[in-house]
Amino acid sequence: MELEETTVSVCPHCGKRLGSEEQLVKHIRIHTEEKPFTCPQCGKSFSRKSYFKTHIRIHTEEKPFTCVQCGKSFTNKSHLEDHMRIHTGEKPFTCVQCGKSFTQRSVLKTHMRIHTGEKPFTCVQCGKSFTQRSVLKTHMRIHTEEKLHACVQCGKSFTRKTGLSFKSKFNLEVHVTIHTGQRPYTCVQCGKSFTRKSNLEKHIRIHTGQKLYACVQCGKSFKYKSKLEVHMRTHTGERPYTCVQCGKSFTQKSSLKTHVRIHTGNGLYNCTPCGKSFTHKSRLEDHMRTHTGEKPYACVQCGKSFTYKSVLKTHMRIHTGEKPFTCVQCAKSFKYKSKLEVHMRTHTGERPYTCVQCGKSFTQKSSLKTHVRIHTGEKPFTK
Repeated sequence: MELEETTVSVCPHCGKRLGSEEQLVKHIRIHTEEKPFTCPQCGKSFSRKSYFKTHIRIHTEEKPFTCVQCGKSFTNKSHLEDHMRIHTGEKPFTCVQCGKSFTQRSVLKTHMRIHTGEKPFTCVQCGKSFTQRSVLKTHMRIHTEEKLHACVQCGKSFTRKTGLSFKSKFNLEVHVTIHTGQRPYTCVQCGKSFTRKSNLEKHIRIHTGQKLYACVQCGKSFKYKSKLEVHMRTHTGERPYTCVQCGKSFTQKSSLKTHVRIHTGNGLYNCTPCGKSFTHKSRLEDHMRTHTGEKPYACVQCGKSFTYKSVLKTHMRIHTGEKPFTCVQCAKSFKYKSKLEVHMRTHTGERPYTCVQCGKSFTQKSSLKTHVRIHTGEKPFTK
């Protein structure tokens, strides 16, 4: 018995093989950008009749695909299929980076940009980029000063009526909670409530310990994107916040704000015994231990006590062997950040400590100190 020969049509543009002439005609429109089906209502054109038919439902408000669970209707079948996953709980699209799953492929695609850092939608006015087109659209209203949604309580206008991923300065729905005091999103772990779902999701990471944002340079992970952005400045050396008084720069706005108090004298915390001033209350509390001799942080391994929690944390690495500071050039690791900084000079060739007598330079201050004895004749280790 002879097999019936199947007709195969080949695209002259890309060589793709199609099952029929009709499929070939539809496919070729991808290359020619031909859109023969035009909407008589709004003039929008489409490459396929099926796309045109679906679009027309926007104008006719026809929604032929209805959910049997809740009665909600949709203009096309694929939207109904996506919706059904709300009821079934199915999330077939999983992120290979962090394991988070989604009901729609498009949502996964947008989520992946958190890990890749891709921001394909750029503002032509100021050059700022975004992960989603809708966010760019909202952002553009800053330039056009278009504010469509007004608060009935105070008259303040906003660029968005709702939306989970927008700051309150853009979002009317979030702003209204200032007046109502409503916090509809509650943490089941600790009972804390929030005005926005996105804030609750961020808060939940405190309990789960989940860290979605990883540094591509050193692998360190963070709960929040903002923390990763600040951390990246340790690698780039960027310090965007500069003091207008003395020119000192900082990686964070909060650090600059704290620093400014040195100049203004406002909000400083003063030590009564010695008169020394501090920008943070916690720093004053730490300092007071130099007067009291208190050492509240004890090592569980050896019993040694410390004035500061940070010093105990550093000390613990003696017992654990942890070396959290890794050289990006050769992968060598160190217990202390200062040791990494000294090591980096072997790669950069930097020698910041120079002898005023002979001009010879050194990578470490201790090496310069030892060298200076050649000139001074000092011999501190003689019997």
